Amino acid sequence: MQNNNAKVKTDLRKRAYLYALAILRLTDQTRNKDYGTEVMMKQLIRSATSIGANIIEAQAGSSKKDFTNFYSHALKSANESKFWLGLLRDSGKVSADAVNPILQETCELANILAASVLTLKGKRSF
Repeated sequence: MQNNNAKVKTDLRKRAYLYALAILRLTDQTRNKDYGTEVMMKQLIRSATSIGANIIEAQAGSSKKDFTNFYSHALKSANESKFWLGLLRDSGKVSADAVNPILQETCELANILAASVLTLKGKRSF
């Protein structure tokens, strides 16, 4: 069980890292550089990269409360990222084809984090 738990943590860290790279590539590819798009992209970069950073911080936390807190912050960042991605797509600033796969990964990361937070808080049973 311990090895499986360590593998899940590594996989989540890796997914969050690859996700942040995908966000950076998306923002670099965006040709529409009007002020509104630039602001939304900066917000997206902040929230999306915060997911992985908080996961790393959680694993360095000194207590279960710290761990839970950092995962909660990562979840909030994932939810914020969903907002910015949807707004960029629905405003036509970025194509749906470019956003949808990244938005799907955002939702999956958010679901993993939400389930983890519920489990850590004892509000979810197996």
